[in-house]
Amino acid sequence: MRQSPVSKHVIGILSALAVFGIWSGFMVFSRAGVLSGLTAFDITMLRFVVASVVVIPFARSWWPSHLPLSAKVVMAVCGAGALYTTLMYLGLANSSAAYGGVFANGSLPVFTIVIGLIVSRAAPDRHQFIPIVIIVVGSLFVSMPGIEESGSSSFTGIMLFLAASAVLSLYIVGVKHWNVAPREALVLVTLPNAVIYLPLWYLFFPSQLGSADTATILFQALFQGLGPGFIAVILFAISANNLGPTPTAGLVAAVPAGAALLAVPVLSEYLLTIEWIGIGIVSAGLALLILKPFKSK
Repeated sequence: MRQSPVSKHVIGILSALAVFGIWSGFMVFSRAGVLSGLTAFDITMLRFVVASVVVIPFARSWWPSHLPLSAKVVMAVCGAGALYTTLMYLGLANSSAAYGGVFANGSLPVFTIVIGLIVSRAAPDRHQFIPIVIIVVGSLFVSMPGIEESGSSSFTGIMLFLAASAVLSLYIVGVKHWNVAPREALVLVTLPNAVIYLPLWYLFFPSQLGSADTATILFQALFQGLGPGFIAVILFAISANNLGPTPTAGLVAAVPAGAALLAVPVLSEYLLTIEWIGIGIVSAGLALLILKPFKSK
């Protein structure tokens, strides 16, 4: 049955909001993981071990043989796989979560718009562009205290976060461009990355797995593998196909606000007035991005 535009929009919004929730947890729990003794490479390994165990039984039936090789390569390399997650975890090891929020998530709509213009000549309309600008501004407000506290010593982290954002933007645009189904995206992101990454981790990458707390290992494995590694990959594809790349990236740009709220109970952080103002601005931008299409029907 053919979906109505409203139904597609609702499905896309719900998927993107779920990604927003998972990605907020990803920022906070990944930061907690690298602070608890695990290396960025350990967390990436745990993610792919769990996600692969879930995906392997369906690999043969879900593998997208019809896609061109270029599509498979872009999906595998630029999805939320080994390259993206390693860049993010290394960024969080070299910089604060506040920098990650602004430079990894806040820059995502910018990269997505630029890549979309190059690939498909598709520019966002003003009903998408204005809310995205509001969300990015609000995210900057949320992250300002963390940026000021970190000072100017986080250049490496900033570069890593920007690289991660550019990589993920290619994936988001590619999902829509090649009309990649969610289960196809999942198998393309998970299995090639696991096959390449896990031997490299075992042979070459630094690890603190042997000295880490068992509860920490189990939590990171389950959250990273089932959350960002499994559910979010599917929902990213659903959102990109139903909403389009730019609105999807705009919703993900709101992650700093969600991460700031989640950091209160998880990392025992507290929010300053400017952060609450930023959360309010982000909420207004999200409302505009979500509700405007319904008003125009």
